[in-house]
Amino acid sequence: MEFNYPPAADAYRKKVCAFLDQHLPAGWKGIGALNREEAAAFTDVWRETLRDNGFLAVNWPKEYGGQGLTSIEAAVISEEFARVGVPTVGPNDMFGISMLGNTLLAIGTEEQKKHYLPRVLSGEDLWCQGFSEPAAGSDLGNLGCRAVLDGDEWIINGQKTWNTGGHMANHIFVLARTAPDEVKHRGITFLLVDMRQPGVEVRPIRMMSGDSEFNEVFFTDARCPKDSVVGEVNGGWMVTMTLLGNERGAGAAINAIGFRAELDKLIELAREKGVTDDAVMRQRLAVAYTKVEVMRFLGYSALTAFLNGKKPGPDASIGKLFWAEYHKEVTELAVDILGADALTPSGKPALTYLRSDAVGSPNSSASWVDVFLNARAGSIYAGSSQVQRGIVGEQILGLPKEPRADAGPWRTIPGHG
Repeated sequence: MEFNYPPAADAYRKKVCAFLDQHLPAGWKGIGALNREEAAAFTDVWRETLRDNGFLAVNWPKEYGGQGLTSIEAAVISEEFARVGVPTVGPNDMFGISMLGNTLLAIGTEEQKKHYLPRVLSGEDLWCQGFSEPAAGSDLGNLGCRAVLDGDEWIINGQKTWNTGGHMANHIFVLARTAPDEVKHRGITFLLVDMRQPGVEVRPIRMMSGDSEFNEVFFTDARCPKDSVVGEVNGGWMVTMTLLGNERGAGAAINAIGFRAELDKLIELAREKGVTDDAVMRQRLAVAYTKVEVMRFLGYSALTAFLNGKKPGPDASIGKLFWAEYHKEVTELAVDILGADALTPSGKPALTYLRSDAVGSPNSSASWVDVFLNARAGSIYAGSSQVQRGIVGEQILGLPKEPRADAGPWRTIPGHG
C-alpha cells in the first residue's frame, strides 16, 4: 500500500527544494555536522531566513503572517528539511507557533491574534509552557498556582516545573486556579504572562544527561493584564484540551519523518557494529521499522483529517502514546547494539536529545546514550502514557471510566485544604 501527495503538493515540493538550494551554505552537510555553538548560531540565522521567505507557520491565514496553505504543505517542508538536515523552526517555536499560535487561531480574540501572532513569527515574543507543577504533573487538574483579579490585573503566585526552553523565553502561557471552590477542572484560567517582570524567577533543572533544557518557574505577585485571558475566565481546561490536541495532532502528522531518519542511522550503526547477522537484533530492527511505518500511516490519517476540517481530538492520544513507547524501545535497542561502548560514551553528543542527529552527524555512542536517557521522559511529558491510555480507553473505545477520588472542589483535595 502506498500513498501519494496531490499534484499541488509535488509542485510545492519543487519550490521548497529550490529555496533550500538557494539559501543553504555551500558544502552543507547537515546541522548534525556542527557543534552546539555553531548549530545555535546557524539556527538563529536560519529562522530569520524562514520568516523572511514565508516558511514559518505556512498554514496560518495570510492576515496573521502565514501563507494560508494546508497541513500537506507543512508536511512537505518537514520531509525536505529533514532530508538535508535543517530545522523547520526556532528553539521556542513549538510553543509559540504550534501550541499557542494555533490555539489563539481557534479560540483567541481578534485583538489577541493581531497582537501576539505577528510577534511570534518575528521572534520578538518567545514562549514557554506553564502547565505542570510538582503536585500536578499527570493530574494537571490538580494544579495549585493561583491567580486573583485585582482591578485590571491578575496577580499570580505559585510554581511551575518542567518548562522546556523557559530559560530562553520572555513570555509564558500559564494555567492558574482562579476559582478554588469550583470542581477542580472548572476553576482554571489560561493566562498570557510577560516573564520580564519582578516576581518571575526561572531556575534550570539539571537532567541526568547533564543538560538543562527544563526549568522551574516561580511566581511571586507576578502580574498580567485582565484581558490576557484566552477563552473564558474559569474556562481554561477547554483551552488546554485544544492546545494539547494541536500539539499531539501536529506531531502525529510529521513524527514518522524524524523517526525514520533516526532509524536509518541506527541500522547504519548496527552494520558498523557487525550485529546485522544476529537473528534477535534483526528481529528488533524489523519491529522498529514496522512501528515507524505505522507512525507514517497515522500521520497520513491525521493529514487527511486536517484537510477535511476535523479538529484534533482524543484520537491524537494514539499517536502520542505510540511514539513515546516506541522511542523507549528503539533507544534501548541502540544501547544494546553499542554494548560496552554505551558504558563509556564518547564522540559528539546529540544536539537536542530528542532524537539522534540524523544528517551530518557521526554515529557516536555519546549521541545515542544522550537520546536513550531523554527517551525515558517522552512517556511523561506532553501527557504521560498512562493518561493517554485512559483517554483512548474512555473516549475512543468507550470503556468504563476509572474511579475518581478527587472529583470535588480543589481545596478539599489532601494537601490543598
